[in-house]
Amino acid sequence: MSPAVPMRDFSTYVPTAKATRIDPSEAPIIDGDVSDAVWAKAELIDEFYQLEPDTGQPVSERTELRFLYDAENLYVSVYAYDRNPELIRATTKNRDGSFAVDDTVRLTLDPQNTRRNGYLFVMNALGGRIDDLIQNNTDFIREWNSIWTGSSRIVDDGWTVEMAIPFRNFSFDPTQSQWVIDFSREIRRKNERARWASISAAERPADISRAGTLTGITGTNQGLGLDIQVYGALRYRFDWQEPQHETSSFRASGNAFYKFTPQLTGTLTLNPDFSNSPLDLLQINTTRFNLFQPETRDFFLQDVATFEFGGRGFTTGGRGAGDYPYPPENGSPFFSRNMGLANGLPVSLIAGTKLSGEYAGFGVGALSVVTNGTGDTQHSQVLSVARITRPIGESKLGLIFTNGDPTGRSKNTLWGGDFQFRDSNFLPDKILQSDFYYQRSFSDTKGDDDSFGVALNYPNEPWGLDTRFKQVGTNFFPALGFVNRLGIRQFDGILQHRARNFAGWRWLDFGTSWYFVTDLSNRLESRENGIWSGINFRSGDQVYMKAFDIFEAVPATFKVAGKVPVPPGRYHWTNGNLSLQSSNARPLTASLDIVCCSFYDGNYFRVDVRTDIRLGALFQLVPRYTYTYINLPGGLLNIHAVSANFIVSFTPDMQLVNQVQFDNVSERFTLSMRYRWEYEPGQELFVSVGQAAQIPGEEFVASSTQAIVRLGHTFRF
Repeated sequence: MSPAVPMRDFSTYVPTAKATRIDPSEAPIIDGDVSDAVWAKAELIDEFYQLEPDTGQPVSERTELRFLYDAENLYVSVYAYDRNPELIRATTKNRDGSFAVDDTVRLTLDPQNTRRNGYLFVMNALGGRIDDLIQNNTDFIREWNSIWTGSSRIVDDGWTVEMAIPFRNFSFDPTQSQWVIDFSREIRRKNERARWASISAAERPADISRAGTLTGITGTNQGLGLDIQVYGALRYRFDWQEPQHETSSFRASGNAFYKFTPQLTGTLTLNPDFSNSPLDLLQINTTRFNLFQPETRDFFLQDVATFEFGGRGFTTGGRGAGDYPYPPENGSPFFSRNMGLANGLPVSLIAGTKLSGEYAGFGVGALSVVTNGTGDTQHSQVLSVARITRPIGESKLGLIFTNGDPTGRSKNTLWGGDFQFRDSNFLPDKILQSDFYYQRSFSDTKGDDDSFGVALNYPNEPWGLDTRFKQVGTNFFPALGFVNRLGIRQFDGILQHRARNFAGWRWLDFGTSWYFVTDLSNRLESRENGIWSGINFRSGDQVYMKAFDIFEAVPATFKVAGKVPVPPGRYHWTNGNLSLQSSNARPLTASLDIVCCSFYDGNYFRVDVRTDIRLGALFQLVPRYTYTYINLPGGLLNIHAVSANFIVSFTPDMQLVNQVQFDNVSERFTLSMRYRWEYEPGQELFVSVGQAAQIPGEEFVASSTQAIVRLGHTFRF
């Protein structure tokens, strides 16, 4: 057990620690061995409290955290004691993989002291590493990668971690000696989460508004502030269709990052290479509206939080029963995937520039790319977005501007403003958030129109509330944004109660949700009302039951999955949903989601099965199968969608990721094999092999095969 600690008022508790400066010659070797003598110089941090299962109690296993630094790096050591080290969960060495079943330690850094945006570094006991961006206290951007080193080892009385994180990774003011930080530890077999600051079970993992403070960081070296990434790729492609066609080429690309000031970074990319991006999420559209695919390309993810707009109004939402989507992204002013797509088809980028960071107390984001011409026009397109924000205490005020149309068919601009209010002590230990935004688009083909909204969020326990309203004009057209429904007013929200440690369970949930869409004359177009209740057991297993009542006024015929027509009319149906999730404390986890039994004026059944199988530390298999049965007067659909990831983690810096996807609606089969070896920090070998085919019935018809071998090197000055 941790030593006795004083009682704390967690509604006001903000811990402080000090980093100890060392000479570069004293720097520890990053091998997971924390017995280096230099660590004795560091201040000991060992006061950690549980978020779960016993909120506010000391962590059940002693935990020690220390910080050292020199001019170049921040060094971190963790000693995660464990009285039963044979029970430590450590199943993968994968870089940026899933640690959902593993014991982990998690370090959050916010060098700019925004208490909104930051960086997350996660490690497990096998040296597996994750680095994420934290955006607006809400989202983790998993696709972001940085240059840093870390190592772990299991020892007789627990496990240990060392990290070295270069200061050159961050934009920050070197005259400010304080950084916002937090640290947490997860002991998976106990379903225990412990944290240094923000001691509340209701605190979201991405929320750093009440994190602690690390002092004493002075005299750091950010160098010239120049990083240059150079890539060279050999490409091969064979098209199997008649006439067969074979091509090979060499492609050079590069990125340059320069800090104009310690807090303001400029980025230049030439002939950018996105070959390391994963396959898009497999989705079958059974609705009337376009589906949202998240961004995965590195260039657009770097400093992505700078361009966030509207707060809760555009937070990624869930999906209701009956496969009916909650689309909070609808009306978003900027969606970076449009930079590289025209009329739904890929368009190559010639170059791009970006400015991001902080200047004179303002958050600054500016992005501009040049694309190749499309089939409609041979002229290249210049697409631009700019974002400026100003912190006001915990809140912030902002403006956004976009210009350009990826298709080249129109002249399009947009401007907007937002105010994101936050009070972390609205009530003792309670948070209140409220967001307001307005935006207007200008198009020479669509005309001018606007969109606006307001959101209220009370993310607390036992009661929590999240509700939104937005209006999207009939002619609102953000060519660089995302819109899938026009001329509407939308009201949606969730009210939830969570009782922790109820009847021997971890918690008991019950709640209700609502979703209404009207036209601009307030005539109802869509409605979904839901109620649910769920139990999370001490083991970590959980079961949820939901019921949804749904109404749809269909104005014109549409085809479900592009196959079965649904004629105009007013439809009303009710569905039930059962969700089962096994505990993450096991090496094999599984989930089952069942929805039944109606859809428009027909029958509906969907079963979604996912598993995560850890075969030692080397192999991980993640298959998923979704079956959807839809029987409507216009026809019958039996939809099968299969995907699987097979990951081989040779070391934390060398992985082979295999992805396969198939669905019988598009009949498209895709295979992606990506090998990545970061043989030194910032230096990598990447090999990719892809296969696309059609499978109509039992026949396999290859369409294209491609292979890429790429070398990358980062120079830091």
